[in-house]
Amino acid sequence: MIVDNKFRIRHLPMLLWEAGKLWNKNNPWRLGAVVAYYAVLSMPGLLVLIISAVGAFWGQEIVQGEITGQISEAIGPSAAESVVSIIENSSKDDRTVFATIMGVAVLVFGATGVFYQLQISMNEIWSVKVDPEAGWWKVIKDRALSLAFVMVIAFLLIISFVVSTALTLLSSFLAGLWEPAYLFIAQFFDFALSTFVIGLLFVLIFRFMPDMKIRWRSVWLGGFMTALLFNLGKILLSLYFGAADPASVYGAAGSVVLILLWVSYSCLILFFGAAFTRVYAEMYEAAVHPSDFAMKVVEKEIILEKGNEEIKTEG
Repeated sequence: MIVDNKFRIRHLPMLLWEAGKLWNKNNPWRLGAVVAYYAVLSMPGLLVLIISAVGAFWGQEIVQGEITGQISEAIGPSAAESVVSIIENSSKDDRTVFATIMGVAVLVFGATGVFYQLQISMNEIWSVKVDPEAGWWKVIKDRALSLAFVMVIAFLLIISFVVSTALTLLSSFLAGLWEPAYLFIAQFFDFALSTFVIGLLFVLIFRFMPDMKIRWRSVWLGGFMTALLFNLGKILLSLYFGAADPASVYGAAGSVVLILLWVSYSCLILFFGAAFTRVYAEMYEAAVHPSDFAMKVVEKEIILEKGNEEIKTEG
């Protein structure tokens, strides 16, 4: 239903309500658990590819330190230490040429796995499925798209590092003028920069991940709104993990459990943004059609039995 041909702020409560119903309908807890599982499996390849790509411009040690620092801030130092071990074990150079080639292939395949599963989850939210007759070409195309998102993350990290350096210089200048203002302004700009960079990533995910022909104007609001919720959720999760320490009962596996929980909870926000984008697009666009090699589906439930009542069927 098209309420108006242009977005109005008074429509936002209705959009959020409809997005919440669609989000709950698609069982986001299950979708988040699936993506979290594949995120752990994809982590070695994903980290090595990103550190290698960004490190070519910025230095691998600096990039690795920045990534582990962000992980430590979000889910704790123990998880960050586990990530460092994963990076070191995945970057060993004492291998033959054939083993190196195979290792690179495995890393690329593993790194794209989480985005491939994320695309499947996005398709469920959009009620679209891949055409069974698409064949291997669709699989290759999706893996290439997933690899492109890995490179997009690397590119956004480069931009983030450059801007962060500029902000550090600005903060140092402000610190010499007035210390309290420095702290406030530094924290504000850091939060704004993070929201902007993550927002660009979410905009691209909502635009290209689902097998739907979505217009750019339909993804901007959902992308940056999701980025804002994501950063706020990251702060709340760090407080929760620090106070409750939910992984303490799992012993040596606690770091892996923390990563699973963090990714799973973060996906809840991501899927809400995807649901909001679908509601927004369907409300302000005349029609949103499946992309090539995909088809829109509607699943119907047939009740066969209900408690002690007998279900009568015709025919």
